[in-house]
Amino acid sequence: MDASDVWYHLFPLGFLEAEEVNPDPGGEPGGVTHRLPALVGWLDYLVDLGVTGVLLGPVFESETHGYDTVDPLRIDRRLGDEADLVALIEECHRRSLVVALDAVLHHVGRRHPYFQDVLARGEQSAYCDWFEIDFSQPGHDGFAYANFEGHGQLVKLNHANPLVLDWAVNFASYWIERGVDAYRLDAAYALPTPFVSAFANRVRGLRSDLFLLGEVIHGDYVRTAKRARLSSVTQYELWKAVWSSLNDGNFFELAHAIQRHTGFCERFRPWTFLSNHDTTHIATQLEDSRHCGHALALLMTLPGVPAVYAGDEQSARGRKYDREGGDAEVRRPPPQKPNELSGEQLASYQQHQQLIAARRQRPWLATGEVNVVELQNRQMTYEVLSGDARAFVALSTDDAPTTVQLPPDLLHVAGNVDTHLPPRGWGVWASD
Repeated sequence: MDASDVWYHLFPLGFLEAEEVNPDPGGEPGGVTHRLPALVGWLDYLVDLGVTGVLLGPVFESETHGYDTVDPLRIDRRLGDEADLVALIEECHRRSLVVALDAVLHHVGRRHPYFQDVLARGEQSAYCDWFEIDFSQPGHDGFAYANFEGHGQLVKLNHANPLVLDWAVNFASYWIERGVDAYRLDAAYALPTPFVSAFANRVRGLRSDLFLLGEVIHGDYVRTAKRARLSSVTQYELWKAVWSSLNDGNFFELAHAIQRHTGFCERFRPWTFLSNHDTTHIATQLEDSRHCGHALALLMTLPGVPAVYAGDEQSARGRKYDREGGDAEVRRPPPQKPNELSGEQLASYQQHQQLIAARRQRPWLATGEVNVVELQNRQMTYEVLSGDARAFVALSTDDAPTTVQLPPDLLHVAGNVDTHLPPRGWGVWASD
């Protein structure tokens, strides 16, 4: 992957308004609804936005939301078939867009054929050792089994079984051979590190530059990335600090998070984001919509691998609720379709275009050194340095105008050392 990469993350089942429940998961081929081809109509929109990669959420045959996989070698019948995905990948590549898929290696859905065999044959099943099952303990099925975070529909795989690793590698290899450039490893924080490391070693034997993103929420990001041989992990610390510092008028929290982020970046490039399929849209999360620009400026100037979640570029609203089906609002398509943008959606899209372009024109931002220059509760300036290149960012949540003093070497950009920000304003000045 290139240092100037900017990703676009979308959740296909929601983006394409598929049914919430698969009518026949794991059944005979047929009954396919070809929704994936509709994504081709969005690709020029994404190219115009300026992104370089597309991360697709679950696309494989599943029971409901995609993470309850039934068959990772078959496309979910609510989305299409293999030919549809391959054609979409080819259309992305034709536009120089790389493609990442969601890989669910921690668990499978109850309708997975191997678990169905266990349900049917019990201890006589050849697949008992594929799962963490205790036949001595009672359960709904006559035995107990490990699951993902209390969700009985998500059956945990036994990662100590070498056949499970073979299965994971074979699945990943199958789609690499069909053009996939990268994988997001769902719930990587719950996977045994030796398993992930072995998986990474083997799939990179097929493609040495394969980008592997691990979903990691808490813990030691650097240690996880290094030991598991991941290219990147999700930077939830920075995500939380961005919106809470803007809401609370507390840039000290953000400065602390940036300091930690800079330390992470010395070892690897974290995956940075403002929203994703599991979180509230940033335009809803922020209490003052004027701060959306502040958040985007942070995303596009701080080092790392930035990703825009579908709809954020159009100021989409949607809240994540902690209940069954609580993801629905954040997994919808963007408010307006390509070539129909107007009003607030158009203004937000153009702001994203400008900042993404600035990021891509300065690939050194991906690995630059960050220094906080001025810090108050409601005002903050920082710079990103790389050799002789410099970006200077000013943020204010004050209700009054603010004067920012720029470094002399950026005078050719601003025309004056003293620059004025409007109330609750922000600004970015950078070397060419």
